[in-house]
Amino acid sequence: MNATPLEPAAAGEAAHFRALESLYRSAPVNQLFESRLRIESAGTSSIAFDVGPALFHAAGAAHGTVYFKMMDDAAFYAANSLVSDRFLLTTGFNLFFTKPLGEGPARAEGRWISGRRRVFVAEARIIDSSGEECARGTGTFMRSRIPLAGLDGYRA
Repeated sequence: MNATPLEPAAAGEAAHFRALESLYRSAPVNQLFESRLRIESAGTSSIAFDVGPALFHAAGAAHGTVYFKMMDDAAFYAANSLVSDRFLLTTGFNLFFTKPLGEGPARAEGRWISGRRRVFVAEARIIDSSGEECARGTGTFMRSRIPLAGLDGYRA
């Protein structure tokens, strides 16, 4: 089977997605949370991560910081996949816990909902290893004055 070359716009979009994935990997906080970001299409993202006992609260399930970090990142990258010139900033995030997240692999899924100029709205959810939703949330993100191209980690 022959590979079909990407159209210039599609090639640019794919390069932007890979550069955002590189930016995610370069963030120092991700040394604390073993996770992998994947952006397959504009307005979506997925973060695979593992929950171990080091991330538990005293009652033996994932601490709320894990939920927030993964859902904020998933929603953020879904929104920033639509913006190729500027870094977005989180301006607010509402989070709802629906089930304790236990040990094992999990996934945060992000999806852009609305906005394309200055403010973006995106949602995220966490799915555990059994396929059940453990949390969901909605974030608002705004364009900053920080150019993506100026960030060391932003490279295809």
